[in-house]
Amino acid sequence: MCPTHSCAVFLQLACCCGSAACSLCCGCCPKIKQSTSTRFMYTLFFMLVTVTCVIMMSPTVETAMQENIPFYTEMCNKLNAGENCSTLVGYSAVYKVCFGMACFFFLFSVFTIRVRTSTGCRAAVHNGFWFFKFVALLACCAGGFFLPNQERFLEVWRYVGAAGGFLFIIIQLMLLVQFAHRWNQNWSSGVKYNKIWYAALALVTLVLFSVAVGALVFMIMFYTDPEACFLNKLFLGVNGGLCFIVSLLAISPCIQTFQPTSGLLQSAIISVYVMYLTFSALASKPIEMVERNGKNVTVCVFPYNSGLQSETNIVTGIGTAILFGCILYSWYECFLYFPEDYDDEKTAGGQNVKYDERDGTIYSYCYFHFVFFLGSLYVMMTVTNWFHYENAKIERLLEGSWSVFWIKMASCWVCLFLYMWTLLVPMLFPKRFQA
Repeated sequence: MCPTHSCAVFLQLACCCGSAACSLCCGCCPKIKQSTSTRFMYTLFFMLVTVTCVIMMSPTVETAMQENIPFYTEMCNKLNAGENCSTLVGYSAVYKVCFGMACFFFLFSVFTIRVRTSTGCRAAVHNGFWFFKFVALLACCAGGFFLPNQERFLEVWRYVGAAGGFLFIIIQLMLLVQFAHRWNQNWSSGVKYNKIWYAALALVTLVLFSVAVGALVFMIMFYTDPEACFLNKLFLGVNGGLCFIVSLLAISPCIQTFQPTSGLLQSAIISVYVMYLTFSALASKPIEMVERNGKNVTVCVFPYNSGLQSETNIVTGIGTAILFGCILYSWYECFLYFPEDYDDEKTAGGQNVKYDERDGTIYSYCYFHFVFFLGSLYVMMTVTNWFHYENAKIERLLEGSWSVFWIKMASCWVCLFLYMWTLLVPMLFPKRFQA
């Protein structure tokens, strides 16, 4: 074995078992910041547990495991996991696994309170020792299966998960509003240097509004009925009207005076997201039926003969993508400042690491772990279909649930309220923002 390869292997072992930053063995990989590699590793932990929870809620996967894993029944008996490993699947198993993941991130959130630089021992634990932290995460997730009085635990933890899930949704919406303002501000500032930014700004705004209007027309066509679906008609009108109002508000002279960077791009982004939430809510509402020609006919459903599966797959896929997107965006945005000078450490034969937190942390470690704690609760409630957990299956996620319908619809209004508040607050408190 060549010395270079031996050194690279040693450094990777240091990454797993020591305080060294994680990097890839490949020397041709681009440089990576220590703060980025750390957040990537925690995100990887989160995604692994989330995938595990999805598998636990899938009867299809459970059946495939029974058919393809040799001695499956004997293995379940040795693990004391019940017949066909029944205690390792279903909503109760997801609650226990997510309890362990939530405890892991909550403890790290408390452990990293007021960490300001990466030179202390607490920062070293946060940025390294990945093997031991992975073992600790597995121990936390497994420990949930050995809790006493599990029926009472599941009942209490369900409401804790609901509260945490709601709070995560609020943070998610706040990040979206912040992202919309920042995007518009960055592109608007580019106009000073190149007029082509005008065209880019107008094009993207036009495309986003076209998507929002198209989605609204689509839902009016297929999610309303002359004889039924009153709530669908009401909320489509309300949400569409609110999007129109905030768009006018964003370009009104009174708002422009106190917030010159306000524009239609922000309201277009918010409108698209509100339309998605509205579609998700309508797709999650229990089906309605009307009597026509002596037969009960299902109305206001996705217009495919394959039933609700296509609709569910679309909503689930988009919702999962937004969940992970908001998690990634949350750890990227919760920073304090970006130092310009940092030291590079050459990992022989491996990837270069930029130690960019020697003088100060780029993001709040405590807040970072707290967002993951709330994300764990949100995943738990989403995968188990919130309060309809008894018959929850991942293949039927978001299918026919009033709780999910009202959560999504309330999220629309909270998102619009937060955006409207960011437009009005500089006008209501001008002295504070001028300062």
